[in-house]
Amino acid sequence: MAYGYIGTMRTVQDHRDEVVRILLSGTQGLRAAGCLLYVVSVSDSDSELIHVTEVWQSREHHDASLRLPETQAAIAQAMPLLTGEFTREELTVVGGLGLA
Repeated sequence: MAYGYIGTMRTVQDHRDEVVRILLSGTQGLRAAGCLLYVVSVSDSDSELIHVTEVWQSREHHDASLRLPETQAAIAQAMPLLTGEFTREELTVVGGLGLA
C-alpha cells in the first residue's frame, strides 16, 4: 500500500502566496522520487493556512525526497515565512481517483 501524508502549515501574515510558489516550484522531480500525488491547497477561511496532500510509493520514498538538494533548498527558503504551527497526519492509502 502507498504512503500518504497530509499536513498544514501557517505562514506569517501576507506570505501565503509566496510559500505556495515555493512549494509548487520543485514539483518536476517528485514523480521520479516516487511521488504519486502532490497537491497544495489554501484555506478559504484562513488567509495564512496551507494544506499539502501527498501520496508516495512508500514512506521510504517520502523520507528520501526530503534529503534531495532541491527539497532542502525549498525548505530553507520557506521556513522564515512560516510561524512554526504545523499539523501532520500519516496515512496508509488504499485507493481513489487520480492514483494509478
